[in-house]
Amino acid sequence: MSGRSIESVHDVELVDPGPLVDGNLELRLIERIPADHARGFAPAYRFAMVGSASGVVMGNISLRVGDTEHLILYRGHIGFGVDEPFRGSRLALRSCRLLAGLVRYHSLVPVWLTCDEGNVASQRTLEALGAEFVEIRTMPADYPYAEYYPPESRTKRRYRWMPPMLPNTPADR
Repeated sequence: MSGRSIESVHDVELVDPGPLVDGNLELRLIERIPADHARGFAPAYRFAMVGSASGVVMGNISLRVGDTEHLILYRGHIGFGVDEPFRGSRLALRSCRLLAGLVRYHSLVPVWLTCDEGNVASQRTLEALGAEFVEIRTMPADYPYAEYYPPESRTKRRYRWMPPMLPNTPADR
């Protein structure tokens, strides 16, 4: 570990988000992950991207709840991965939109999104979402979280997203 220290994270009540469905795509809650104070990781929701009719898992998406420097500058509030056979179907874009109500419920506005420099598919997704490109940023050599990233993933494109106001968020129930 470097001379820098990890960040302090806060415990947050992770609620039942209710159904998150867009046509044939359902975000199925896999787990609610509490804050990891020892490693400085914020609490998070982890979802599977599931075909509503088929039940096939097509990818995953996570929402990290907090405003640490690490989330804002490098990790991002939302992380996603789409399994190879399902890429090009806008699943990540639709999944991010499905999280808008939960994002607003947790007051995560703006939402900070990052992707590796050179990850053109994620860049396109974030731009289609309406996220604004802010900068390219590389982790300093003494960054305490660098050990969690391979060297080729330490330079990030940062985006800021202002999700729309939506009815039927967890706070409305």
